[in-house]
Amino acid sequence: MYKTLVCWAAAFLLLLSSCDPARVYEQNIDLPEGNWAIDNAPVFEFEIKDTTQKHDVFVNLRYGLEYDFYNLYLQHELTGPDGKLISKKLHEILLMDSKTGKPLGKGSSDTFDLQQVILKDISFPKAGTYKLKLTQYMRRDPLPHIQAVGIRVAKK
Repeated sequence: MYKTLVCWAAAFLLLLSSCDPARVYEQNIDLPEGNWAIDNAPVFEFEIKDTTQKHDVFVNLRYGLEYDFYNLYLQHELTGPDGKLISKKLHEILLMDSKTGKPLGKGSSDTFDLQQVILKDISFPKAGTYKLKLTQYMRRDPLPHIQAVGIRVAKK
């Protein structure tokens, strides 16, 4: 009886934690052999229905502690439903504290997940499907120990 109750309680908590009313879109892509090549620029497609709502766009990164740098440069290119470029910007994402070397994000052992805003309070002008392309802009190609990359689009 006790085990059944604990199982049901755990399942209920898992169900509650998976519900996120702010999330419009989230997808992560595992990178081959944990290396991010410059020519492997994932494109994420998401649909916007409400053009009056403000959104935040996050980048999701999974990286290993063997990563050689404290930061990662990446560029985003956001195109609208009409195929026109809306924004393009180079971002510096801090993966580790530059003074202490302590990894940022959540993790255990030697793998960490980090989520950082790259577009804040953005309004999407038209309803439809948007595309966000992410390209790594480090001097090493391929960039080792970046295991996955993704985006999250969330309502404000």
